[in-house]
Amino acid sequence: MSRATVTWVTGAGSGMGRAAAVAAAPGRRVVVSGRRAEHLEETGRLVRAAGGTPLLLPLDVTDADAVATAHDRIAGEWGPVDRLVLAAGLNSPRRSWADQDLAEFEAIVSTNLGGVVRVISAVLPGMRNAGDGVIVIISSYAGWRLSSSPGVAYSASKVALSAVATTLNGQEAGRGIRTTHLCPGDVDTDFLLMRPEVPGAQARSRMLTAEDIARCVTFVLDSPPHVVIDELVVSPTSQSR
Repeated sequence: MSRATVTWVTGAGSGMGRAAAVAAAPGRRVVVSGRRAEHLEETGRLVRAAGGTPLLLPLDVTDADAVATAHDRIAGEWGPVDRLVLAAGLNSPRRSWADQDLAEFEAIVSTNLGGVVRVISAVLPGMRNAGDGVIVIISSYAGWRLSSSPGVAYSASKVALSAVATTLNGQEAGRGIRTTHLCPGDVDTDFLLMRPEVPGAQARSRMLTAEDIARCVTFVLDSPPHVVIDELVVSPTSQSR
């Protein structure tokens, strides 16, 4: 059984977040957060079926007060979070300087970058007190190899996550808090619906699955306490390089 006592997964209502919560479930207490409460119900059922104990906590990570309230509830009911998986993400079909909407830009950055920083800031004091913690930031291939196609806001926010992980490891690894910048390539999830042109069934069949990424997450969560996995890049063989 994992040493972890409380694992918090954001973006757990679907896709990679849900798959990560289910994969991490056996023997763990798993907090599942996301904006859509009805989707969290299904994730909670799957976590329970996989041998975990779920706590359903609807949350918009762009709301700083809501993040603080959610963390206070977790700490009050279960104690400090020592494993954190950050999977909440957003993009838009409008991805060029010529057609981007500034409100969408701000929403994407606030979710993909700000949401990560808000939740990490909430759990760090408890991890420091425990002298132990693992943080997995589910980023993107675009956060590892810069590309213009994912869009201005998305690419900027994901590249910035590399700096978040690097500074965390530089400043907190000595306290036992280890962070991984996980960069998946093309993954067959509903997130593809945010693309300007949604891939067809044949293209999706060659992509990674959410469960592929979940296995990477559990690999990181279960790594020994002396191991830091700074960055992990995973892509399908079909993806152009």
